[in-house]
Amino acid sequence: MAEGTRLEGIDGRSWENLLAAPVAVLMLGKSDCEACAAWTAELERFLAVDGDWTHVRFGKMLLDHGGLVSFKRTHTWVAELDVLPFTQIFVNGERSKSFAGGGIERLLNRLRQVAAQP
Repeated sequence: MAEGTRLEGIDGRSWENLLAAPVAVLMLGKSDCEACAAWTAELERFLAVDGDWTHVRFGKMLLDHGGLVSFKRTHTWVAELDVLPFTQIFVNGERSKSFAGGGIERLLNRLRQVAAQP
């Protein structure tokens, strides 16, 4: 992830802070997943120019990195994921809309359903 990007790298020490935001988008992937890399690039391009969703925090977690035991214990649904990347929106710390794969329009459609633009 590029320096200064709004897409935060999330690990076992930072996930709780991200999910404490009123609205958070968490992209789950793996380091060897080409589709995950493509979705990351698309999301970073969008966030570099976005001015409408600045009140939303965006994070990316690589599930094949260590130190995620507390996240995986708290969020047991992660063990059932069979398609990556997977994007989960949280509102006030609770799971809301989600989708497998990528796509800015798919993300924005779901954000519009659960969070108002300022």
